[in-house]
Amino acid sequence: MIETTGEDAAQQIEKPVLIVTGLKQEARIAAGPGLTVICSSSNPVQLREMMMSFDPASIRGIVSFGVAGGLNPALRSGDIVIASEIIASKGRWLAAEALSQALYGLPEQGAHRIVRGVLAGVEEVVLGQTAKAALRSATGADAVDMESHIAARYAAQHSLPFAALRVISDPAHRALPAIAAAALKADGNVDVWKVMRGIARSPSQIRALVHSGRDFNRALRGLRSYRSRLDGAMAMTALGR
Repeated sequence: MIETTGEDAAQQIEKPVLIVTGLKQEARIAAGPGLTVICSSSNPVQLREMMMSFDPASIRGIVSFGVAGGLNPALRSGDIVIASEIIASKGRWLAAEALSQALYGLPEQGAHRIVRGVLAGVEEVVLGQTAKAALRSATGADAVDMESHIAARYAAQHSLPFAALRVISDPAHRALPAIAAAALKADGNVDVWKVMRGIARSPSQIRALVHSGRDFNRALRGLRSYRSRLDGAMAMTALGR
């Protein structure tokens, strides 16, 4: 066994933690000292390219941070899911227990419930209730996102501890409007004019957009409420497995 000296440990702690997000709003919330934040713009191909540009020796761990779609009917928008594992079509990865426990063990914030759960990783947005139910049946996952499986695979390849903190935006019973999914720009922001043009063509989607907007804002509030405690969680652990 190779012993770790105090100097080695200090150098490890000085390395940043890589925070993986899909949207600009998530990236802005996550930003802080000791963290390197990347935003994929909900583009799996782009995220893989970004991840490959990192020297794995330059970071001490990876956390997937952002919103997710609900698959478990018991979860509401704003509920916080700390991943126990990530499931995708081509793999399955366990989250680092020490870091996950540190994240999970922090007090709940107001209406934002914290649970342990399984995340499903997908390459395309899961829009409708039927598709969500099918993914839930096939994987047993509680929530779904487009970044965690890519970050988890990279972490496993380079023996880096990994954890995921995701807040439910659209719950299992809510269909995500196609207009909203199609309006995401390459920089991770929403193309408002594209949304407006979509509404003009399909005004029946206005109600769904309003509900989705409320869910998304509630999820962002959950992220913000937890962000102030993220540093403390990482300080509580050496990011071990």
